[in-house]
Amino acid sequence: MQINVAQQLRSSIGSIRDYEVSDIIDVTGDGSGSLVQGKVRLMRTDRGILAKGVLDTEVELTCSRCLSLFDCPLALNVEEEYFPTTDVVSGASLPLPEEFGCFTIDEHHVLDLTGAIHQCALLAIPMKPLCREDCAGLCPDCGHNLNLGLCNCLPQGADHRWSELSKLASAGNDLMSEEKGTE
Repeated sequence: MQINVAQQLRSSIGSIRDYEVSDIIDVTGDGSGSLVQGKVRLMRTDRGILAKGVLDTEVELTCSRCLSLFDCPLALNVEEEYFPTTDVVSGASLPLPEEFGCFTIDEHHVLDLTGAIHQCALLAIPMKPLCREDCAGLCPDCGHNLNLGLCNCLPQGADHRWSELSKLASAGNDLMSEEKGTE
């Protein structure tokens, strides 16, 4: 997603240009493209161009509970400053700021939003993606996807190591029901 900003680099500080974005980009770096749509505002700063915008896309993820593939919508909040590498008037090379990993405008005065979109997408992807809030996951014995229905495994009995805790919990429940009955 490239935008030529030569005219805006010649403009005064504070000049603003708005762009509609609709492009297919490999936002996750896995080789598959996703449609990215939204609006980006480019503002001339004293050092370069500030790109701000909200973009929407959708990526295919694997559910962390049931291992099914699903489409996950993402809202990307892009806010990055781009620094020119070449002076727009003289064509002389410009020194880059000492900031590590800063985004640059190339020698042809083209600003490429792809890197910033990629970084924002990686931050927006959930750490434990779920296909749905109430995902039942997989059966621990046979591996059946419990979202598709129950499996044929026999129910497991309670672990005897938890028996004392179960007695304590049932005693607490009995105490709570006695208190409710006295009110």
